[in-house]
Amino acid sequence: MAGGNRFPAVIEADLPVGSVVTASGRVSRVHRVGEPYVDDLPFSVDELVALDDALTDATRATKVRFNAYIGPLGEDPAAGVAELFPTTPEPERSVLIAVSPNQRVIEVRSGKDVADRVTDRVAQLGVTAAVASFADADLIDGLVSAIRVMSAAIAKP
Repeated sequence: MAGGNRFPAVIEADLPVGSVVTASGRVSRVHRVGEPYVDDLPFSVDELVALDDALTDATRATKVRFNAYIGPLGEDPAAGVAELFPTTPEPERSVLIAVSPNQRVIEVRSGKDVADRVTDRVAQLGVTAAVASFADADLIDGLVSAIRVMSAAIAKP
């Protein structure tokens, strides 16, 4: 894998009016009521809400920060996830479920502070739960299933 950061930092000055970088590094934008979305979003609002709810519920139930990534992971997906994981919010106490749909790859990483709870077995349960929905080309349902199954399998703090 080539050197350099494939996930460059967002430059706040380049963001459109009404946008901000949150403390977690996510970009949040204002959407005015009554205006249609102009972005070509790959997922419906309902799908995004379902994913957000699953991430929030799992994080609250386990005290492990759940993160999801959908996108390219590079020529070596494992190396791509290894590079991406430290840039996620609270990597030491989190789990990342990364999906590269075009490569047909799903990778799970956990932070050092939760590695004893987010074990290989838990990760495999999540991957297995996601695969059936991915086969039906339903990425969000697969991610939600993985998050719920992993959350249920993680030992409570």
